[in-house]
Amino acid sequence: MVKFGDFQPLCTNTPSYPWCNLFYRQVGHWVSANPLSAPVGINPVCGIPRVGQEGSIGNVANIAACGVSIFFTVFLIFMCNRRKAAVGSTALVALTAIHVGSVVALFWSLLANAIVATQVVEDGTLASLVPFYIFTVITLGVGIYISLDIGLGVTTTIGGVSSPPQSLKSIALFVLTSIWPAVCAILYFLIMTYIVLHILNETRPMWYYVLAACLFVLSQLAWFLLGRVICKGSNSKVDGSFVATILESASVGVLYLAWKSITEESWDDEYYPS
Repeated sequence: MVKFGDFQPLCTNTPSYPWCNLFYRQVGHWVSANPLSAPVGINPVCGIPRVGQEGSIGNVANIAACGVSIFFTVFLIFMCNRRKAAVGSTALVALTAIHVGSVVALFWSLLANAIVATQVVEDGTLASLVPFYIFTVITLGVGIYISLDIGLGVTTTIGGVSSPPQSLKSIALFVLTSIWPAVCAILYFLIMTYIVLHILNETRPMWYYVLAACLFVLSQLAWFLLGRVICKGSNSKVDGSFVATILESASVGVLYLAWKSITEESWDDEYYPS
């Protein structure tokens, strides 16, 4: 029976699921392939061989999508800064840990921006920036520490071996990578819905937030439901991860449009008086 926090179904059935990299130490001899050459996952039903293995060029579609996404994100950061708003396995484990920490910190940043948008503290002041940066560093550190503990077994409190090992159980990792992002995303959507519809009394920006939410949900569905289908259909050349990356990037782009829409200069003084 699959229990809360068991990653075995995800690591077997979801191609390229990155958090599986943290469980190679736990399962040891149970895996059917060398972790240095096997595709991401623990005995995955379908997985893309890593670069250089069996003539593979790796998960090239997702690599390309991630590359485009990085440039797209840099472009959005540049546009945001221009606008003034009123409101080895061991190496693989280390990189995955940084990935986990970044995800945890990213969703805290999303939630924090929604909180600041309520004007509970004035945007851009030390009262808003100091807590934001402090908790960003804390969430990043917590994510990295817990991931390294699981992947390297520094302690038995968090990084203890699952019982049985095949279950790949880690409640802490499941909370960090699944529960926490979902809670932050839902709270962000609810807070921004309140701000847009109740405070600003506008509907146009709300459609951007709805579209962003739909794109994000579709990206997760593509990751978990289409991954194995695409992987098998392409003979282990690509999987659903590149579709998820594209949809997630599109969701971020739509969030930028929503943010731009609610920070129009004509609304500043009327809705956020000093």
